[in-house]
Amino acid sequence: MLTLRRGRVSAVVERVEGLARIEVDGAPCIAYPRLTGPVALGDEVIVNVQARELGLGSGGFDVLYVNLTRGLDLPVEPDAHVMKLPYTPLQFAVRHLEEDSTLPEGLNDLPVLCCSLHSQVVPVCAGIGAGVRVAYVQLPGGALPVSYSDAVRALRERGLVQGTVAVGACVDGEVQSVTIASALLWAAAERFDAVVCSIGPGIVGTASRFGHGGMAAADAANAAAALAGRPILAVRASEADPRERHRGVSHHTLSALEHGGAAVAWPRGDDPPDGVVLVDVDGWQDACEGLPLSHMGRGPDVDPLFFAAAFAAGRYARTLIP
Repeated sequence: MLTLRRGRVSAVVERVEGLARIEVDGAPCIAYPRLTGPVALGDEVIVNVQARELGLGSGGFDVLYVNLTRGLDLPVEPDAHVMKLPYTPLQFAVRHLEEDSTLPEGLNDLPVLCCSLHSQVVPVCAGIGAGVRVAYVQLPGGALPVSYSDAVRALRERGLVQGTVAVGACVDGEVQSVTIASALLWAAAERFDAVVCSIGPGIVGTASRFGHGGMAAADAANAAAALAGRPILAVRASEADPRERHRGVSHHTLSALEHGGAAVAWPRGDDPPDGVVLVDVDGWQDACEGLPLSHMGRGPDVDPLFFAAAFAAGRYARTLIP
């Protein structure tokens, strides 16, 4: 059941593209103005408080559900007919790229980077580097709104990502797609040089082998392989994670490898697992300078292997771009 509460906006802390950080009766809250309309100090609102009350690690805030002051009777996107989150209390219509694009039959060797965690996206894109067109494709398995990601905003500002796609239940991309296959084909049609696929921030997890959002990386790899692309899996690896299942090469990566035919890059100089492509990652810290690098509260000084392994995937992809 939804846990909803009525309140008033008591502070507007920050506004960035697609996202507002506010307080409702003193409690932290986020709002998505493109979904629920504008928000201002004093507005009467209803917020979803369940994640904060459960004390979830990635849910230390409420989410604005409806703005009773200025969020009612919002207009439908023109000519929109396909619903996001259909048959839920949050369903809304939006144009999808399948309705507006002529898609090719294949990807023609387009590199497709497949990430099992959103915290891999920054080092992956830094590894690809500047001067190429990169599309970011968000898959279900973590946060659904693309606009929630500060990392994607930073990559856009640095010129390391040039377009975003929200797939399936994900929302608030620059374009939306029904399937991952369509998103990849759209990127090929729009002449992107590489695609980076990932779940949003946070991850759905059950500590089981297949019950986690990271399996989206296998879905992306399978789609890319079936469409004649070049799937590359960004390895989740760690020397600092306290959980045994994520030490060394994570069980998330091992599970994804079993179900997605992708190449695997690994930093040259670290003890490599079998069947990987060794990649020189010298200078990866400098390439990531000024970008947000954080995984489970750990930065590159605490867990360098995590970021170097993701960077290796991006650098390998760069070698495949003509």
